[in-house]
Amino acid sequence: MRRHGRNIFLWLGVAALSGCVSLPPRGPTVASDAGLMAAQAAREDALRTVSDWSLDGRLGISNASDSRGNGSGSLSWRQRGDSYVFTVNGGFGYDYRLSGDTQGAVLEGVGKQPIRGDDAEALMRKAAGWSVPLESLRAWVLGLRAPGSPAQIRFGTDRLPAVLEQDGWHVEYRAWDTSRQPALPTKVFASKPPYKVRLAVSNWTLR
Repeated sequence: MRRHGRNIFLWLGVAALSGCVSLPPRGPTVASDAGLMAAQAAREDALRTVSDWSLDGRLGISNASDSRGNGSGSLSWRQRGDSYVFTVNGGFGYDYRLSGDTQGAVLEGVGKQPIRGDDAEALMRKAAGWSVPLESLRAWVLGLRAPGSPAQIRFGTDRLPAVLEQDGWHVEYRAWDTSRQPALPTKVFASKPPYKVRLAVSNWTLR
């Protein structure tokens, strides 16, 4: 998976997320053991084969070092193999539309003309004040460990990830849709000072 941003899966920094109830953590967590990690590996194997998916929800972001990166709005994310369209509407002063594939990225909504670049992460950092690990977001939003670096997981009593620590980011999974198999996260809070992110997913579609 290249840094150009095909993994632009949602994730980013966070303030108050309007329209999204701030839930407390899911309760007690348990350390990982062989059984829990085997179940997580099975979830990861199943979900990594899905290359065509979409989600809709609400996104809140805060960046203590750059006010441009603060706000909240509705989120639409469409992933089709290496191609993605990531749209955030309302609350940021702009309606952002980030699209691209392994060849590069295009950001619309910031200026009169689309802004193009080879690296989606650098493009969003320069234009919108968002500095987030886009390579990892695709995995984290699905409740998976991102490939390429060590990660630690603590599980809830439901045997699903409750906390994931990777690359200096603290990711909390505060709610899951367990009607699906494999289960998918519906409320994800992530932080790495000065960035905070809150994501509430209202609809998942996997094809």
